[in-house]
Amino acid sequence: MTRTHNFLNIMAAGNPQQSLRKALGVLKDSTKVGLVNLNSDNKWLDIAIVKATNHDEVLPKEKHIKTILDAVSASKPRADVAYCIQGLAKRLAKTRNWTVALKTLIVIHRASREVGPTFCQELINYSHGRALMLNLSHFRDDSSPVAWDYSAWVRTYALYLEERVECYRILKYDIIETMCWVCSSIFNFLTSSVCYVTSWQQTALKDKRLDIPDFLEHLPPLQQLLFRLLGCKPEGAASSNSLISHALSIVVGESVNLYVAITDGILILVEKYFEMQGHYAIRTLEIYKKAGNQAESLSELFEICRGLDFGRGQKYIKIEQPPASFLAAMEDYVKDAPTSFVFQSTAV
Repeated sequence: MTRTHNFLNIMAAGNPQQSLRKALGVLKDSTKVGLVNLNSDNKWLDIAIVKATNHDEVLPKEKHIKTILDAVSASKPRADVAYCIQGLAKRLAKTRNWTVALKTLIVIHRASREVGPTFCQELINYSHGRALMLNLSHFRDDSSPVAWDYSAWVRTYALYLEERVECYRILKYDIIETMCWVCSSIFNFLTSSVCYVTSWQQTALKDKRLDIPDFLEHLPPLQQLLFRLLGCKPEGAASSNSLISHALSIVVGESVNLYVAITDGILILVEKYFEMQGHYAIRTLEIYKKAGNQAESLSELFEICRGLDFGRGQKYIKIEQPPASFLAAMEDYVKDAPTSFVFQSTAV
């Protein structure tokens, strides 16, 4: 009865074409729930997926998300986790509605954060031999001009989540999840006493087994992840949509730990820079320059967030660039850095 009332209310309001699309979305959701009740052996989970990712332009209900998170927890059999991931993947693949796509991505993002590395590994396992689950490069919702803007942001969000999984695949750890100290509010970033330390930096400082090549291997994937994060800057109508703002607040919350991890790694490299062989110095200089450009872009993203509802009155880390003279000294060193000779055999 409630769905019937929703259908009639939607049809009675707004642009007729948009109202019809929304009403059809409501009917699709209710029909799928009905089919699940009839045909599914895992109807409790299937219903939670449909309801958490329905066509309503509101945040998913927490009870449905918790049902999904429990289904993909590390204690569950892998077959059950794979079944849930398959259900989310189908939801993404079949929809042409930006709301459904975005809410599905939010659920996947929540799972990767709250369930941890086991979920990321299962996403990798699921995608093995298949098209990438999070590849939404061709996603379009052409139901209205604003839906076009929303679709563009959904695609950039999917790229970030896809890169997040790829970063885990390469590094074998989740840089976001390995924060050892978590602030009670993800936006209270700016205090002189707060110290963020990742397990990577702990290993580097205490174990001393990570050396220059290790950092040169770890930093580029992290910088690529930050590149995708910076791409989540909202534009057009996406800047004022509450559902997108919610997803953006999660993304921005992750930017701090990511940026600090990159900065700490670069500081360790810089300490050894003027003793490096030439090929290491060149790669370090490239990483250092890229970090400077990304720091500027991250500051711009923070400025945008300050103007949005979730960011007003919040404090963000202040990013300061090192003096230009230091970069000049690094560039001068590369010109005269010692070179190690590597002899390679050539097949005749």
